[in-house]
Amino acid sequence: MSPNDTYTELKKKMREVALLASSQSVLYWDREANLPPKGSDHRADQLAQLNRLMHDWFVDPKVGDMLSTIEAGDLLKDPESEPAVNCREWRRLYDREVKLPGDFVEEFTRVTSKAANVWAEARKKSDFKLFQPHLEKIVELCRQKADFIGYTTERYDALLDEFEPGAKVSEVEAAFEDLRKELVTLIAKIREAPKKPDVGILKRPWNVDRQRIFVEMVAIAMGYDFEAGRLDEAVHPMCTPMGPYDTRIFSRYYPEDLAEGLTGVMHEAGHALYDQSHPRPELWGTPLDESASLAIHESQSRTWENIVGRSRQFWVYFFPQLKRLFREETAGVKLDDFYAAMNWVSPSYIRVEADEATYNLHIMLRFELERAMLDGDLKVADVPGEWNRRFKDYFGLEVDKDSNGCLQDVHWSDGSLGYFPTYALGNMFAAQFWVQAQKDVPGVEDDFARGEFGRLLKWLSENIHDQGMKYTGAKLCEKVTGQPVSHRSLIDYLYAKYEPIYGIRR
Repeated sequence: MSPNDTYTELKKKMREVALLASSQSVLYWDREANLPPKGSDHRADQLAQLNRLMHDWFVDPKVGDMLSTIEAGDLLKDPESEPAVNCREWRRLYDREVKLPGDFVEEFTRVTSKAANVWAEARKKSDFKLFQPHLEKIVELCRQKADFIGYTTERYDALLDEFEPGAKVSEVEAAFEDLRKELVTLIAKIREAPKKPDVGILKRPWNVDRQRIFVEMVAIAMGYDFEAGRLDEAVHPMCTPMGPYDTRIFSRYYPEDLAEGLTGVMHEAGHALYDQSHPRPELWGTPLDESASLAIHESQSRTWENIVGRSRQFWVYFFPQLKRLFREETAGVKLDDFYAAMNWVSPSYIRVEADEATYNLHIMLRFELERAMLDGDLKVADVPGEWNRRFKDYFGLEVDKDSNGCLQDVHWSDGSLGYFPTYALGNMFAAQFWVQAQKDVPGVEDDFARGEFGRLLKWLSENIHDQGMKYTGAKLCEKVTGQPVSHRSLIDYLYAKYEPIYGIRR
């Protein structure tokens, strides 16, 4: 066949693989939403078989032959064309996946699927020992995975590349060191600040049914399409894209904390908008319909959760609506006091509930522990003690129980070692994109005070969502902002917000 015909055939085959992945996503979603505890082992077998089937289809030698045929022709002459982008990414993934034995892929999926259910039970009971043997298997499998794939410096590079293509541990470490220094200084200033918000405004009884009504209003205003998605509850907030016009989110609510349910929904809806805002069924199943990287995806969720959801303009519009739903709870509360409470900064145990300033320190802690586990410098049995020791160093808090410490996140249970750095990188991307959006769309922040978010979503869609995997995360940042990713915009943004709230000076 000609390169053109071969490309058409390859797209068809990749779409079949994507349909299998979509079917697998339904099973993952059902596991979180509906699966009875006794069905977890069978679900693990289902997921393992599907993942093995996807892997076998993808690494079929015919795929390698088709890629070689296409690469030998002129179809990929324009490096930013649809065929060039798709084939470049398929080649990168093929060369990576073909190194993983099918039996290993199946076992990895089975182990992590079972571990996810055990993690939920261990978190509920706050007992790390229940989860420990499963995490030991996962860490060993991640070591094997890195060894199969190969690496130059350390195993973590191989795992990080899965989530943030092209990124290196040394680069992440350097970026985190610069960010850490600035954050420590900022947090210290806030700790000694002459002004302090009254966070008690948020820590009072909030009817959960009315919370659900309010967060759905917010999600709809953001642009989340409930005819192409769902909002359910789970132990850990998450977003699960199933395919065109089907992107579902989970969150959780607390009867005595309004902010956590709201920010959780805005975060996951921000992820969902990446998929919902540019439905292109003709590209579905190709890299041009995927996100550039996990950090870029995270930049979108953090934009909506923090830059939008914690802005004063956002609450100019939504605070009156909140007062109508919660008359007694908000009686006597002024807009500026509520806004300040939403931007309370204080060390806390739970990452997903952390403020914008301390959040990145949570990520750095996990990054350090993951590297230590993979290198063999930290035994899994010693994780709780080492977590608690480092947490005290970072936050000045004594961890009181495992559920507030090393059991709080779901991601180790699903084998996603190498994933956590994308959160902090995403925060840096988000701040840098926001600076550019304000230049390109004058007055965009003022839109929020009118409950209008369409111009921001349009800018994000055109500049980020619609680019697919045309660029790596780092290159996309340079393309959009003209600058390499840096911690500078994030620090500038935090100071601009916190200086008037806390009465501090840079």
